[in-house]
Amino acid sequence: MEEIKSRFSGPEHSPGYQLWRVTLLWQQRMRAALAPHGLTHVQFVLLAVTSWLTRGDVDTLVTQIQVAEAAGTDEMMTSQVLRTLEKNGLIRREPHPTDARAKRLVVTDAGRSITAAAMVSVETADVRFFEAVADVDTLTSTLRGLVERHGTGEKL
Repeated sequence: MEEIKSRFSGPEHSPGYQLWRVTLLWQQRMRAALAPHGLTHVQFVLLAVTSWLTRGDVDTLVTQIQVAEAAGTDEMMTSQVLRTLEKNGLIRREPHPTDARAKRLVVTDAGRSITAAAMVSVETADVRFFEAVADVDTLTSTLRGLVERHGTGEKL
């Protein structure tokens, strides 16, 4: 039987393994924070990104592709989640005025309301989760750097 070799003496010393564990714990907190709003985490992210991209301006043209790019999600999965959000009355997909192939996304009043309430829940959960971190700004900057360096790969 071949010995498994690792440069780490155990998983507790592996940054990848620790990131995996933290990610699972954080996702658990996000599910709990979003459950009262009837949203999955992916639904919340796509709804929030659409809201941020439109910034409340009804004349802003935001497409599904722009939302997928901003969220770092696969276009097909994004389309499926946006269909669910539309079915639930949280967004509308309207004809794009200059591109017949594209749909313009509009966050409904109900969508803005649920996004605002869910944002409070998510940010409260984030504060609680990351309160043990001495410098959250440095952590955030480090994570953003990893995304910028490696973010051109496979989409979710």
